[in-house]
Amino acid sequence: MEGYGFHLHNRGGLFAFDPDHPNALAPRKRPFHTIIPALMERDGIRIGFGIMGGLNQAQAHAQFVSNIVDHGMNIQAALEAPRFTKLDFTGCDVMIEARLPQSVRDALKDKGHWLDLQGDFSGWMGGGQAVLRDTKAKLNYAGSSPRKDGAAVPEPDAYFPTPQAARRKRQ
Repeated sequence: MEGYGFHLHNRGGLFAFDPDHPNALAPRKRPFHTIIPALMERDGIRIGFGIMGGLNQAQAHAQFVSNIVDHGMNIQAALEAPRFTKLDFTGCDVMIEARLPQSVRDALKDKGHWLDLQGDFSGWMGGGQAVLRDTKAKLNYAGSSPRKDGAAVPEPDAYFPTPQAARRKRQ
């Protein structure tokens, strides 16, 4: 709305009406929602990314960041890495991709988790895309998860004009 500094959306409908619920409708609270594109930056590396998937989004974002920061993966590898998700706030059930090593699955079971084994690249884990700008090298990179439709398409080098630019130059 003009003059108010914010826009309206329907994610406020995601509040719970149970006053004891963590996402209860109350003054000065924000609803849990899944509109969460993200940015991260360090030492001239800038990454913009988003992983869709409802309740899985925050979990997938955390796993993506950990894959880059803690495990040194590039953005494509971080998007492709096996994931897990928890789609509610109760119980010990965890959805997990089959590519996670058996030793990891056994350790989770030993801790009391009930594993719901999914395919190698499960849509439940959310698909996403990422772009990276290396400001020192002046290079751009992109990645796309194989869990959803999408592609990382390179931008043309300025030396090789696009067909549109070539047409404009001839005119």
